[in-house]
Amino acid sequence: MATQTHLLLSSTFTSRRSLQIPPPSPPPPKQRKPSITCAARLSGRSLRVAVIGGGPAGSSAAAALAAGGVETYLIERSPAGAKPCGGAIPLCMLEEFDIPSALVDRSVRKMRIISPSNLTVDFGSKTLKPHEHIPMLRREVLDSFLRSRAQSNGANLISALVTRLDVPSDDDDPYVVTYISGNTKHTLPVDVVVGADGANSRVARAIGAGEYSCAIAFQERIRLPEREMEAYEDLAEMYVGSDVSPDFYGWVFPKCDHVAVGTGTASAKSKIKLFQSGIKKRVRDKIRGGVVIKVEAHPIPEHPRPRRVVGRAALVGDAAGYVTKCAGEGIYFAAKSGRMCGEAIVRASEGGREMVGEEEVKMGYLKEWDEMYGGMFRFMDGLQRVFYGSDWGREALVEMCGDEYVQRMTFESYLYKKMVRGSGWEDLRMGWNTLGSLVRARIIEGV
Repeated sequence: MATQTHLLLSSTFTSRRSLQIPPPSPPPPKQRKPSITCAARLSGRSLRVAVIGGGPAGSSAAAALAAGGVETYLIERSPAGAKPCGGAIPLCMLEEFDIPSALVDRSVRKMRIISPSNLTVDFGSKTLKPHEHIPMLRREVLDSFLRSRAQSNGANLISALVTRLDVPSDDDDPYVVTYISGNTKHTLPVDVVVGADGANSRVARAIGAGEYSCAIAFQERIRLPEREMEAYEDLAEMYVGSDVSPDFYGWVFPKCDHVAVGTGTASAKSKIKLFQSGIKKRVRDKIRGGVVIKVEAHPIPEHPRPRRVVGRAALVGDAAGYVTKCAGEGIYFAAKSGRMCGEAIVRASEGGREMVGEEEVKMGYLKEWDEMYGGMFRFMDGLQRVFYGSDWGREALVEMCGDEYVQRMTFESYLYKKMVRGSGWEDLRMGWNTLGSLVRARIIEGV
């Protein structure tokens, strides 16, 4: 059935080329529009989009596209797989993406952060409101739920490995996705491609989206004895120090019946297992008697790609580089970017009835994205540069986290995904205290 469908799509594109439509005059370089009228291109059918990658980004894009009247194909290599991930999401994501509370493994109300000298701060125990918490879940559970939603909206889910993307040389032609499913090669011609295929995106390479640097994350899922697991009922931990990472942090995040213990680095990727040994040493008394049930590693983008929309192809999630520095957060931004991109294509195509062009997607997706989150990403990048480059910076970070105003501002920003406007006097006090923390930490390191 799938092969017959794709042959039908191919014949549709072929018959479209046979239409006797005079070519238009060349468009201005910066005002590139489709070179054939929308009515002729989409006569008798809907816009066709292939979404490559079925994580939060791809599933959210596919759900928005299919709900908006676009013929949508969601291609995922391993629907039953589990991506390595800490699994923390902001509270606002539950409501915004209608995620059932049953999917949440743990509701964390204490985020404990531990410095290189073992200075410990419980971040949130005094500042979270009664209804507030950090939801922790497993990616295999979340991803499966979001893919099912996309299917219920009308997206066609294809379990397959994409091996090639052919980019059209002119605006009359389709993008052609080549994939392998059931040991058989298939081709799928489409009007638009959404790349949601992770940090090592094949779509990004095919469209010339430009290079970017990646960090690596490594974690082990460890099933603990019941008594040790009780300690993590509503607790997650972050460890900072050159022993666990030269430029990131180590974590212990609780799940349903185990904890995820991991770390990450961009500057010393070849030593990732050494840093993993470092975080396990720091928490050895807390994970004593635990059994490793899964070992995972994956790349994390360090910054957005130079080009995220090229022609009729767009990148979302990790493929676009939407992971924050300092926190390493990407799940919410993946789902949000996928939804925004899908909705932009629906608007530009008037519900799948018209062809879309590069400028329309840039305006409807990238411009809004950068206005909403560009400042937040730059701010997190600055925090990482100041506090994660040395142990004295990390000591200062943990000391600063003990301030209730800092905690409240941080949680307002993280839980609800917005840059919070603070009090002028409190901001001045926080800046002065931060400077003092940096000075004291430098002195401590030199002792």
